[in-house]
Amino acid sequence: MEFGWTDEDLAFRRELKEFLEQTLPDNWEEMSKDGPGSDVQVEYSKEFCPKLAERGWLTQNWPTEYGGRDASAWRHIILGEEMWRIGDPRSSQYMNVNWVGPTIMKFGTDEQKNQHLPPISRGEAFWCQGFSEPEAGSDLVSLRTLAIRDGGDYVVNGSKIWTSYVNHAQYCFLLVRTDPESKRHKGISVLLTPMNLPGIEVREIPSVVGDRYFFEVFFSDVRVPTNCRLGPENEGWNVVTYSLAFERVGAPRYARAALVLDELADLARERGMLEDSRLLGKLGEARSLCEASRLLTYRVIDLREKGQPPSADTNLARVAGTMAERAVSELAFEIFGPEALEYGHSAEAHYRLAMTAGVAVGTTEVNLNLIANRFLGLPKE
Repeated sequence: MEFGWTDEDLAFRRELKEFLEQTLPDNWEEMSKDGPGSDVQVEYSKEFCPKLAERGWLTQNWPTEYGGRDASAWRHIILGEEMWRIGDPRSSQYMNVNWVGPTIMKFGTDEQKNQHLPPISRGEAFWCQGFSEPEAGSDLVSLRTLAIRDGGDYVVNGSKIWTSYVNHAQYCFLLVRTDPESKRHKGISVLLTPMNLPGIEVREIPSVVGDRYFFEVFFSDVRVPTNCRLGPENEGWNVVTYSLAFERVGAPRYARAALVLDELADLARERGMLEDSRLLGKLGEARSLCEASRLLTYRVIDLREKGQPPSADTNLARVAGTMAERAVSELAFEIFGPEALEYGHSAEAHYRLAMTAGVAVGTTEVNLNLIANRFLGLPKE
């Protein structure tokens, strides 16, 4: 892999940073302490994302026919890095732009594209993801939520758990089993489900990340029109794997981790802690993990630009990013000491959010198994 930023890329990064400095409110650091899933940040995204869209940046890497600018994936990763560096004011809309929209482009009908892509490109759409279930977690193919055909509808019964943004969502990217006799990867479909349908109940799950961050969603005889199905019936696993490949590198969280690490190194220097060789080693290790995550993400972007499938590189990038975030958050506690335990402290907030990195988009253990199987060719058992 060879890459280098063009003059245009560097100019875009500078322009983007200036835009963020001029646009974000003075209390943004306080607003963003609980992460992109907090109510405060989701509400602010309703104001922020249309401003990005007006400049053509929100979906710049999309084709022009769908509201984009045909920009390269490299240009889009610059946007992602600068967003995550400051806590991502796009909130849930990073998800719409990075994988909901591209997956609809790939598998959707013309009707679905016309319905869903324009609101996303304008910064007006809010989605949630209905993948994990109470008895399955990251083992997505063990799902039990059923969608049985009845005339022109699917009747959906089941539940989803750990669903973020659902209290704001207009639609759910819902994974269901449409063939109850099938097992594992077969008989699965994806439904683009309106969240205002009768029979949908939402319950908050208290968590250390913050209030109203995770939810459980119950579906009781919910009638979803068959024209909401994305892709062929019973072949939804292809849709899911396509979307996950985008999702695993769609959030360059290493950018935030690297920024926090720089601040920690400066603080350690001010406190005279850099004479401790053990701490220096930990700082170096954390920096290496941030760089590994960044370069592995760039490798995936390089493959995507060349039209090649993402393979297990997306899993490698995800695991490296998780390791980087956790290493940085643990360093923060060591350098700040007891003061880091105070709720809302920057170190405490970063630690809480870092813990979610090892669970979202498949646990670290699931990603390691996929790396072993697909990258190293090791047997599953």
